[in-house]
Amino acid sequence: MDGKIWRRILGAAFACLCSVGPVQASEPGLPILVYHRFADTAADAMTVRITTFESQLRFLNEHGYHIVPLRDAVEWLRDPSAVLPEKPVVITVDDGHRSVFEKLLPIVLREHFPVTLFIYPSAISNASYALTWDQLRTLKQTGWFDIQSHTYWHPNFNIERRHRSAGDFQQFVRWQLEKSRQRIEAETGAHVDMLAWPFGIVDDELMALANQEGYVAAFTLRPHQASHDAPLLALPRFLMVDAYGPRAFAHLLGESAAGVAP
Repeated sequence: MDGKIWRRILGAAFACLCSVGPVQASEPGLPILVYHRFADTAADAMTVRITTFESQLRFLNEHGYHIVPLRDAVEWLRDPSAVLPEKPVVITVDDGHRSVFEKLLPIVLREHFPVTLFIYPSAISNASYALTWDQLRTLKQTGWFDIQSHTYWHPNFNIERRHRSAGDFQQFVRWQLEKSRQRIEAETGAHVDMLAWPFGIVDDELMALANQEGYVAAFTLRPHQASHDAPLLALPRFLMVDAYGPRAFAHLLGESAAGVAP
């Protein structure tokens, strides 16, 4: 993974964490949360402790939030007449880390909420940190997990563009999007038409290519709530870090932190 890019992304997440005042929106927004790894202890900035995650779930429950499937949220964003429950929120998880099966799955089975996984197939059943295809099939069979694309091997498209001709770059992007979808659908039976951009990198050219490849929605790491005026192929998500305890989580969602335990 590109360390410099992740440092910038994490810096933006912590800036959001430390900014003054609750999140404001011109219309009721839709917070889409993105996690990466779960563990009993936070060994790095991309890992959220199970105790932190469960405190976030309690906050959502106690404050009337409803965790909705990402696909329902996308339909609401595409069609203003579509209806979501009051105070919707979406949970997504990028990369396909094995902790999804080991740590997150038991909580999902206990609490019954939908999760969308964005995976890059090159790691699945190959990398020691990653899920296996059998585990992904088991997750899908629970009915609580949707499996979508994070490209085929999580490239940095900015770097790839600098080292390729214009035509070669477009062909490379198309291959990443098509190969990922084909492999996920073949291995899991999922219908893949949503994409998480690696490192959150996206621009007009990438959006156009994703559209041509049949993706209906794609997601960045920009820390904002999604709204009807957001581009469907560059929808924002909040990167979740372990520092989002109850007060910081309330702040992120635009809730008053008064009376919320630290």
